[in-house]
Amino acid sequence: MKPSILFLLMALFGSISAPAADAPKAATSKTESIVLGGGCFWCLEASFELVPGVKNVVNGYAGGHTANPTYEQVCAHETGHAEVVRIEYDPAEVSLETLLNYFWMIHDPTSLNRQGNDEGPQYRSIILYANDAQKEAALKSKEAAQAKYSDPITTEIVPLKAFYEAEEYHQDYFRKNPNQGYCQYVVKAKVDKMKKALKTAAH
Repeated sequence: MKPSILFLLMALFGSISAPAADAPKAATSKTESIVLGGGCFWCLEASFELVPGVKNVVNGYAGGHTANPTYEQVCAHETGHAEVVRIEYDPAEVSLETLLNYFWMIHDPTSLNRQGNDEGPQYRSIILYANDAQKEAALKSKEAAQAKYSDPITTEIVPLKAFYEAEEYHQDYFRKNPNQGYCQYVVKAKVDKMKKALKTAAH
């Protein structure tokens, strides 16, 4: 039998292979994170999880001197840490400036070492920056926020040295315990305030 046309082509040009499938496109989005403290971390976590562009919120401790602190140690004022949240966000969807604007709105930054009935240094207002750009943004945002308050803002703006993730039972606390008393009277009020702000921003 005469060689087939395909055989001749293969002999002339080498093996013929099927076109390669398109390689998956590399993800263009890149997340960043900022660590904020403004009272009970359950409140900030539940509120910031609502913000479009926020990918994850983790409750934790930062700003102190003790490694791997426990909740009990933090509450006993033995660590110097504040209750904080690490907010992971996509800067292509939400800016750090916007997140900081919500931060000033969601708590009282003029209240020293307390938020409402939650009293102690672990409830202090604090921004922990990871780089110079975050520091500059925080200082600029604080200056703008101060114009809205007659009392001086007490918020600390300090470098982030370490973030320690809080115990598992603290994570997604409001979602897991919506009917718990504190969640109903304190966390829900902050969440509702955030929902209202987001609705206003959308119009």
